[in-house]
Amino acid sequence: MCKITLLLEGDGVKGKYLLIGISLYGLAFYASTSIHSHQQKTVVVEDAGKLLPTKMKEVKSTQSTEELQNWVTKEKTISIAGMQHSQGGHTVYPNGTLLDMKSYNEILDFNPKEKTITVQSGVTWADIQKKINPYGLSIQVMQSQNIFTVGGALSVNVHGRDIRYGSLIDTVDSFRLLKPDGEIISVSRDENSEYFSYVIGGYGLFGVILDVTLQLAEDELYKQRISTMDYSVYEEHFKNNVENDEKVKMHLARLSVAPNTFLKEMYVTDYVLAVDQKKLTSYSKLNEEEKVALPKFMLGMSRYSDWGKDVFWETQKKHFQNSNGSYQSRNNVMRSDSTFMEYENANRTEVLQEYFVPVDEFTTYIDDLRKVLEKEDLNLLNITIRYVEHDEDAVLSYAKDDMFALVLLINQGRSEKEIRRTEKIIQKMIDVTLDHDGSYYLPYYSYPTKKQLKQAYPRIDEFFQKKRELDPDERFKNLFYEVYAQ
Repeated sequence: MCKITLLLEGDGVKGKYLLIGISLYGLAFYASTSIHSHQQKTVVVEDAGKLLPTKMKEVKSTQSTEELQNWVTKEKTISIAGMQHSQGGHTVYPNGTLLDMKSYNEILDFNPKEKTITVQSGVTWADIQKKINPYGLSIQVMQSQNIFTVGGALSVNVHGRDIRYGSLIDTVDSFRLLKPDGEIISVSRDENSEYFSYVIGGYGLFGVILDVTLQLAEDELYKQRISTMDYSVYEEHFKNNVENDEKVKMHLARLSVAPNTFLKEMYVTDYVLAVDQKKLTSYSKLNEEEKVALPKFMLGMSRYSDWGKDVFWETQKKHFQNSNGSYQSRNNVMRSDSTFMEYENANRTEVLQEYFVPVDEFTTYIDDLRKVLEKEDLNLLNITIRYVEHDEDAVLSYAKDDMFALVLLINQGRSEKEIRRTEKIIQKMIDVTLDHDGSYYLPYYSYPTKKQLKQAYPRIDEFFQKKRELDPDERFKNLFYEVYAQ
């Protein structure tokens, strides 16, 4: 340092140039080390299941299509995420780059006359509802909650309460896909059609869904019809009073997990088209979630005691019975509460499972499922039931028949011992499901065996083969692919 000072003092002109050179070198060195550090920086990413914390290289987010193209061509391994409610590592990969698509969220085009909307993949269903509700329009198919991104919903090919439109794939006109080589293509049933049935329900393994054009429906006014029944008559109720009645547009059921009525008692909500649709304007304002404290408290009680489960079931049942005959708009039916279900616990988490069984198998399936669960210690909090029509447009179709979809909410520990214990129970439940010609949903934790996967999804080998064909460098990867395709 002293030599540099003396040199600078000894020759003013040379000293100035030397000082500038040293400064520029210092800035360049600092910039290079900062960039290097940023690129090597690891971040631990978790999905909603919180069982797979994964160290990733970095998380990238942008509103620019050009930046996405640049990243895709330069990054070695990429995973894609929206709200990260898939729970089986579908949005993470060790030392990979995570593309967080939530800020890629513009509504690009809306045509009320044609009943279509084009949105970037980070747009949520709530965003779309706010846009289209003033025009008397509604979404055709989405999850029961509206908090999810459209891109994420496409990647798992969701279904919902609507019983007349099938799965999400049926409502898609087209989408644009950013391929692993950086090329952007338009995909529909007529253009680049080989991608259509692989990308929808493809779990982010074929590229980045940039934007999508969806068909919309008319908003409608529904009258709620609530019924309480024994599980053994549910098939008959559905066939006679729901499926064959075109006035019933949406449907939801709950099956008791309370010890006193375990897998026996049900209450059912049918959303029947109101006779006087002129009343819709009185109910069309979008509801916001309210009164979270009581349901959150009741659900909390049910987590920790059988008594709590019995009380919660009776309270829920009474609440829904009291809503019999009330009216709701289609858009508000598709805005289910979700905040009360949020759960933070350092040692435990809550995971979902979803099983699909043919309608004609329901009663015997529940009998066999009950025999398994009565012998197991599984903290089962809720079972909701929806209906999904036979639909095999997606290669990884879960609806090989007209199916009831049972969504199970399970509270479990995070330790390795607890994970393995839950795994064994879930594998038993899946065996029962498969024995009844059913299948299970893929966005959840990788408890099923490879054998079970192949039985539930006979085209899974074809799916992985096409992935390797269209992405030969395996640029897009996630833990689901790592577990089942390797």
